[in-house]
Amino acid sequence: YINTGMAHIDLTDLVTGKATFAADVREPKALVAIIERPPVVGGVVKSFDASAAKAINGVVDVIEMPVPKGAPQFQPKGGIAIVAKNTWAAWQARKALNVVWDDGKNGDYNSESFKKSLLQTVNEPQAHVREKGDTTSVLAKSSNKLVADYYAPHLNQAPMEPPCATAMYNKDSVDIWAATQNPQADMKTVAALLGMDESKINVHVTMLGGGFGRKSKPDFSAEAAYISMKTGKPIRVQWTREDDIQHSFYHAVSAQHIEASLNEKGNIEAYLHRTAFSPIMSTFQEGASAPGGFELDLGFTDNPILAPNMKLERGEAPAKARIGWMRSVTNIFHAFAIQSFIAEAAHKAGRDQKDYLLETIGPDRILDVTEQNASYDNYGADKDVYPLDIGKLRHVIEKVAEISKWGRKLPKGRGLGIAAHRSFLTYVATVVEVEVSDAGDLNVIKSWVAIDAGTVVNTDTVKNQTQGGSIYGITTAISDGITFDKGRVQQSNFHDYRVPRMSDSPLEVEVEIIQSDAPPAGVGEPATPVYAPALCNAIFAACGKRIRQLPIGNQLKA
Repeated sequence: YINTGMAHIDLTDLVTGKATFAADVREPKALVAIIERPPVVGGVVKSFDASAAKAINGVVDVIEMPVPKGAPQFQPKGGIAIVAKNTWAAWQARKALNVVWDDGKNGDYNSESFKKSLLQTVNEPQAHVREKGDTTSVLAKSSNKLVADYYAPHLNQAPMEPPCATAMYNKDSVDIWAATQNPQADMKTVAALLGMDESKINVHVTMLGGGFGRKSKPDFSAEAAYISMKTGKPIRVQWTREDDIQHSFYHAVSAQHIEASLNEKGNIEAYLHRTAFSPIMSTFQEGASAPGGFELDLGFTDNPILAPNMKLERGEAPAKARIGWMRSVTNIFHAFAIQSFIAEAAHKAGRDQKDYLLETIGPDRILDVTEQNASYDNYGADKDVYPLDIGKLRHVIEKVAEISKWGRKLPKGRGLGIAAHRSFLTYVATVVEVEVSDAGDLNVIKSWVAIDAGTVVNTDTVKNQTQGGSIYGITTAISDGITFDKGRVQQSNFHDYRVPRMSDSPLEVEVEIIQSDAPPAGVGEPATPVYAPALCNAIFAACGKRIRQLPIGNQLKA
């Protein structure tokens, strides 16, 4: 079976409509619940009038949800639940609710002002993460420096099926049917909310309907279980697209500041990088503003640049929203900054992107960042079994350059961009070809990916995940992001939270799998973080417009 292509065992059920997703579960006599949640994290119901809602035909009950305690964790967000005989009645009744909110301490959250504070943070000295040589002194004396700030907004996982769960409460147990990535978390969260033993929580996992990290946070399962306990009836909690966009656990907003001193040959002599972002730690620890090591380890602490002088620092940033995992997590903005900066340095030095990238990461070697006063968890894997192997990173760069025919002559308005990154123990390099019209219209022509994920069993799965991860990476570049004003999310559906359409995507994502006898590594996430920098580097090659802040938006038309 190793290194062969095999059809997905669920494929027939998926394409014939037989597969059961969360919203397909129809427990007999189950009622439907739709919840009006606080628009601001930490907000609570000040008062509400449910008389108009209760008057709607089909409405069975109106229930006030419990107020979450302490850090968000995976608790329900709170609010008012409408329980009805069908989804339509519940939806209409929610519209008829009259709720007055107390927004609490996060009612002042504004994306623009927060962006300014993040950029200010990274432009000042911050806490030590990793250090080698005397970066500060070399930068101070340098006459040839490159300085850049990078920014990426909050993002939403946007699974195609919004969260949904059905729960049936009995006095001594609870059964839950949910599209969950983490049934153990469902058990723990529901048990804590209902005051039951975890062994009494039975979780039945449906097809996922897309997860990307959102459905590892089972607040929706806990909502269903709580309402079932209060009503004594089986309950299906259905989130709408608007619920998902406005009440999620968001990918962190971030700012990065990088400085480098270039020697007479244009090579990086000293490198300073600061990162600041609202940490996932805030979901589990109230008031946490400093990132955990597991977040810094994702593309920051393990920076592959070979320079005689290097200093990595991390700032602090409060969390004014629920922060959670999204496909490839903090690798997204760390890879964007590092790979964009290397391409900028290549241009400043008058060098080819690909050649300069290879020279910048240096020769084949095993990188041990702990030798540079840094701690590094290596995704929880044994460093001897899964070393940080620069040779493997070089190999995927060389391979993707080969299959994309890097260096070929392109028509006016077209450009190639390259980026490479190690994440989840896997090495990925991507080349993107784009066309930018004189009017600033962007057309992604084709993408190429080389991936070294160790021993590959099902090659079809690896190609599918790599192609999907690449398309998902387009979202990180073109989406308008999630923005806040007065603590409220300003987006509500796909009309203002953009995900890639077919017209945004390349006609083909060609994948080259590197044959390896190394132990298997991850494939679901590693193709995502390299896409935005490769795309933006291609844009610069096509039209000379440098993208340092995401989303790309109208920057090409400015």
